[in-house]
Amino acid sequence: MSKPTIDDVAALAGVARTTVSRVLNHQPNVREEVRDKVMRAVQMLGYRVNLQARHLAGRKAMRLALVHASDFDSEPNSYFSSALELGATRASARIGAQLITHVVNQNDPGAAAEVIASASDDQCDGIILTPPFADDIELLRALETMQCRVVAIAAGPASDGVVATLGIDDRQAGYDIGAHLLAMGHRRFAFIKGLQGHLSAETRFDGFVQALHDAGIGADTIVLERGNFTFRSGLDCAQRLLDGTQPITALVCANDDMAAGALLAAHKAGLQIPQQIAITGFDDTPVSEIVWPPLTTIHQPLRQMGARAVELLAELIGGAQQDVRREVLDHSLVVRDSSGAG
Repeated sequence: MSKPTIDDVAALAGVARTTVSRVLNHQPNVREEVRDKVMRAVQMLGYRVNLQARHLAGRKAMRLALVHASDFDSEPNSYFSSALELGATRASARIGAQLITHVVNQNDPGAAAEVIASASDDQCDGIILTPPFADDIELLRALETMQCRVVAIAAGPASDGVVATLGIDDRQAGYDIGAHLLAMGHRRFAFIKGLQGHLSAETRFDGFVQALHDAGIGADTIVLERGNFTFRSGLDCAQRLLDGTQPITALVCANDDMAAGALLAAHKAGLQIPQQIAITGFDDTPVSEIVWPPLTTIHQPLRQMGARAVELLAELIGGAQQDVRREVLDHSLVVRDSSGAG
């Protein structure tokens, strides 16, 4: 069966070919009822725009932006941003799109305005946001109002239904870590959280708490610290936990960089890992394999997430996928030498 054409969409919708083109290119001055008829025809036929051909014909490459959030006062996450960018860059090259990257200070009160200005100045057709921008509902709505399609990576539940979101099941991943440590015999836990407001990381903690709850262990028994996803914060938080009066046998960290810092703190304290304390991370970054002992962690397919975000944006820009949705990618528990029996 041949693929449906723009003429097929026009015939089914009962409009001119040029009207279909105007709808798919998000041009103004199209009545809402006409726009709805065209999009229903698109969905019924399964029509997909040849994005690369469309932009080449107009002598305009599709412009996409990837926005990284950063704390300019501390070292960056060693791998999260670069892995997403690598996946997004490769996917953009495959479809003939231009990818522009921006690093925005998440602590700047004008950060959201900077993101909006960048999208406007660069004339972006679509934008990929990472936390905490992925959880800023006002920012998401403002970009959509500008006819700039949005994909939010690793966003919390509040962003669902506002824009397309993409990530893993963070709650289940946190549960998997908790279930593993419980199976290894641990009952005295500490947890180093990430930045306040990073909702996907908070959801990891919720899943971990649920695993303990199912085993009859209350959340009030977990000793908590909060870091900022950096190696230094993991080191500092772990030192405070290890110097505390409450004994722990398992230390869970919201990402691998903090877990690497926690490993150093345990080594400096003369503790044997995992015989005296187990330490786990999250993300399965390269550092998780080269530290000693190698980290038990959750594999998050970051490069795949970056690539899929570009592909999903292309679908949204092309008009073939209009319903906002959440795509959940597979994660896995990677058990290495840093976790063991309590």
